[in-house]
Amino acid sequence: MSAVDLDHLRQWVGKSVVDRDVLSSRHARLMAATLGFPQSDFTDGTPLPPLWHWLYFLEGQAPQALGRDGHPSRGGFLPPVALPNRMWAGGKLEFHCPVPLGTEVEKRSSVVSVEHKHGRSGELVFVTVLHELVHEGRTVISEHHDIVYKEATTAPTRSTSVDMPIAQHSRRFQPDSTSLFRYSALTFNGHRIHYDVDYCRDVEGYSNLVIHGPLNATLLAGFAQEVKGRPLKQFRYRGVQPAILGQELTINAASDGDQLVLWVGLSDGAISMRAEAMF
Repeated sequence: MSAVDLDHLRQWVGKSVVDRDVLSSRHARLMAATLGFPQSDFTDGTPLPPLWHWLYFLEGQAPQALGRDGHPSRGGFLPPVALPNRMWAGGKLEFHCPVPLGTEVEKRSSVVSVEHKHGRSGELVFVTVLHELVHEGRTVISEHHDIVYKEATTAPTRSTSVDMPIAQHSRRFQPDSTSLFRYSALTFNGHRIHYDVDYCRDVEGYSNLVIHGPLNATLLAGFAQEVKGRPLKQFRYRGVQPAILGQELTINAASDGDQLVLWVGLSDGAISMRAEAMF
């Protein structure tokens, strides 16, 4: 019998919240330090790099309001999906105009869909949230964020191969436990798969700590902008399979007409995340 009551979960569609935050250049410099970028490049007035808005609008819940996985307990803004494991699935973003560090921005979020599917690992529920960032009365970033909830597994299913073009641009990135700790701290992400090895192995079935999906997406978006030398207009990304600590990541890009196709390659040749960038 399914543990998913879709009619009940869809009552959350349309639920919305509004938040405000200052895009602190100090916080951006900490992110720069995490990625090995010059901190002096990030001062008030500098355009916010793509996907770095995930460093802001952070929600802090008391310990008693957290679930066993370190995420907030189910049933607040997001629907109370009964499936135990939650991860970023992917998303798509539009960048309407630059937003400078040091300024106050409003974030408007609303649940737009809840879908129930079946995959290789069992039941899946996808929740899509629309985030709109507004600066001085103008929407500067629109984001559809897909979250997936799935059944517990003792051995995560390995994805089938994904055909990708020959990389025209590549960069290697070797995350370590310090990188994961810093990114979790910068985004106030309490999900235990990123820092608790025993939980990873014994509860969610991973062999080691899991590298953050949003960190991989951030690396791809930044690489796309660097390769083209101009700001992103649109960016779509989708997780293919988790990247596990201990593997060297390869950030790749190849031109496809007016867009770039990008992907995070793993040391065994598999793909962890793929994306498309438009300019």
